[in-house]
Amino acid sequence: MALPKRRHSHSRTRKRRSHDALKAPGLSICPECSEPKEPHRLCGSCGTYKGRKVFHIAADLE
Repeated sequence: MALPKRRHSHSRTRKRRSHDALKAPGLSICPECSEPKEPHRLCGSCGTYKGRKVFHIAADLE
């Protein structure tokens, strides 16, 4: 098994880790209820996907 001959410097390690940061998810607007939602996903607010009702959201029972 290969072992590193020398220790990696801080700058080299940080260059490698420059792409490891978390990114915010991309959001789009639901055309039915205008709520933000993830693209290619069911709308959690109104339950529609591609203009058709897929999931029925029950009203609050308070």
